[in-house]
Amino acid sequence: MPSVQTSPNRPYHLVIFGASGFTGQFVVEEVARTASEGPNGSLKWAVAGRSKQKLEKILEQAASVLSKPELRTEVDIIVADVGEPDSLAAMCKQAVIVLNCVGPYRFYGEPVVKACVENGAHHLDLCGEPQFLEGMQLNYDSSAAEKDVYIIGSCGFDSIPADMGVLFTRDQFKGTLTAVESFLTFNAGPEGGCIHDGTWQSAIYGFADGKKLQSLRKKFNYKPFPVVGSKLRRRGSLFYSNEIQQYTVPFMGSDPSVVKRTQRFLVGNDEVTPVQYGAYAGIGSLSSVIKLMFAGIMFWLLVKFSFGRNLLIKYPEFFTGGFFSKAGPTRKQMEGASFQMAFYGEGYTDGQDPSRGKPNGKIRAVVQGPECGYVATPIAMVQAALTILNESPALPKKGGVYTPGAVFAKTTLIDRLNKHGIQFSVL
Repeated sequence: MPSVQTSPNRPYHLVIFGASGFTGQFVVEEVARTASEGPNGSLKWAVAGRSKQKLEKILEQAASVLSKPELRTEVDIIVADVGEPDSLAAMCKQAVIVLNCVGPYRFYGEPVVKACVENGAHHLDLCGEPQFLEGMQLNYDSSAAEKDVYIIGSCGFDSIPADMGVLFTRDQFKGTLTAVESFLTFNAGPEGGCIHDGTWQSAIYGFADGKKLQSLRKKFNYKPFPVVGSKLRRRGSLFYSNEIQQYTVPFMGSDPSVVKRTQRFLVGNDEVTPVQYGAYAGIGSLSSVIKLMFAGIMFWLLVKFSFGRNLLIKYPEFFTGGFFSKAGPTRKQMEGASFQMAFYGEGYTDGQDPSRGKPNGKIRAVVQGPECGYVATPIAMVQAALTILNESPALPKKGGVYTPGAVFAKTTLIDRLNKHGIQFSVL
């Protein structure tokens, strides 16, 4: 059984690696807010990264924002660099859980995963890159199991709302749920909004390496995913959704990949009925469609070539109409933003045989919360970590490379998220 206890040689419950990065700074603040929710009401934690000076500034900033002057002196600093394996090993030996905020993960993620596995630290990341996530499963699942270490990807907005949302919808349905579609919408708020360009870079390289992901998946030798009930049909590349009353496209992030991996795990380990899943995102009115089509054409033309990718990375504001920015959103923009993910499910009500006839029951559930990238994401990551520290009997009995749903299906993570502003409900 994986251990989640501190010891004299492993003094920190959490170490935030990449704490001085754009997302990392908000994870630091969220850990500081919720330290009283640690084991026995306390949490021993540290920040880590390449620059001691930058880490000191982040703690100073958090102390000021949260009116917690003790952060300046009570939180330890660990200097560690992805390019220096010995420093990563030293960091991981001191942590029960490493919260890895250093992306793009396809470039900087594997050395941290390797160090965690080799040195006995559990690892949570915020990755929305299927190629990295599935590559880590292929390469480290057996060694993580041998070391009794949890390697859990996508513990932010990608993909806890989707993965746990499907499980919530399944558990709330009175019968056997067989299929779910999710529809994601954003509200930018009065100040507008944007996303830091680190996410943009991940998207660029993800699209460029699409063929590598296909070849990677062949190595798993998966059996065909079992289908119960009516086969969920894939919708078009662009359509008007009556569910959310706006034009909609397939969601291009990690959610479909993560949810499917969770379902495979649950079918194999808990012998539950698999849930088919389709993910979509609203893009708004017809004028938004025209803008997206123009941006999409430019993106597809440029992403295929190295010079084009360099242009996309250098000028994110220009190519996305300000949606991605090197500066990232302001705190005021984050305060006004929110997201909603609506889940439309179907299945067989209690007493109906799932092997006969068409599904006869429907359900609608919603996950909604604050700004997705830098408010909801730190909340999700930190609550996932606190769940591991506080609820080890409800976790998988052996280590491995997991999705959030595979690890947290039997925990109170959803209840914890509800208490912190990410709301799960049935309509």
